[in-house]
Amino acid sequence: MVSQLPPLQAIRVFEAAARHASFTKAAGELGMTQAAVSYQIKLLEERVGAPLFLRKPRQVTLTEAGQRLAPSITEAFGIISEAYAAARTGAEGVLCVTTILTFASNWLARHLGAFQIEHPNLAVRLDTSTRLIDFAREDVDVAIRAGPGNWPGLTKHFLFKADFTPMLSPKLAESIGGLKEPADLLRLPVLDPGDYWWKEWFTAAGLPTDSLESRPRNSLGAQAYEANAAMAGNGVAILTRALFSAELADGRLIQPFDLVAWDGNAYWLVYPEARRNVPKIRAFRDWLLTAVEATLGKPEP
Repeated sequence: MVSQLPPLQAIRVFEAAARHASFTKAAGELGMTQAAVSYQIKLLEERVGAPLFLRKPRQVTLTEAGQRLAPSITEAFGIISEAYAAARTGAEGVLCVTTILTFASNWLARHLGAFQIEHPNLAVRLDTSTRLIDFAREDVDVAIRAGPGNWPGLTKHFLFKADFTPMLSPKLAESIGGLKEPADLLRLPVLDPGDYWWKEWFTAAGLPTDSLESRPRNSLGAQAYEANAAMAGNGVAILTRALFSAELADGRLIQPFDLVAWDGNAYWLVYPEARRNVPKIRAFRDWLLTAVEATLGKPEP
């Protein structure tokens, strides 16, 4: 079987050129000349028996044959890289988790100690961000994001629904004699009225959404900040229940109505498919899924 493989150097060059869509950038990454890259690609094309790239001025694109070959080559290099890393460190070293600020502060930080006790040799580095992550270029192991879950090339695990409902401080509710029906919300300040969640919930509750248009367009940028403003009595926030169970349990926030809306988005754990068996990723995945189910209930996608 090994005798059927083309030269490994040619495969390595092809992977870089396909990823960059450029012989020049591949040469820079690999410390080769552009002529050397072109030679290795030519060798591989001779073995395959078909062109792998369409050569254009200042650009190369994969042919149909190249498109068939590239995903498997990329995955193979990923597997080799992760196997090497696993052989060196096992479930040790540093695990970088990028996550949304509110999940980090309101759930992960409260439970991460249990993971550290189980894996004392694995340090965890948290990055709070909502931007898209390029796992191939950034030093990130796993991501926790909210969305529909349609991220090609990534393994994803459902954590919980990103549902939403109004919450406020008991003191603010008492200031108008309590909230007896959704229309009572119109008598109170609304935090971030430009958030489309409000329109979704107002529509489900049968309230006029145009009442939101005349309100100040304040925006705090994260549910954690909005919840703090709500607990201070500054207005009503629209929040995901799972992230504020402690605040609801101890009375710092109240959920005045049973109506909960959901737009189909959820929180997910994601990472590249080729890295699913990396020991530190496997350890964090297994712990996270168990801990989420224990604290928030069995996931229901």
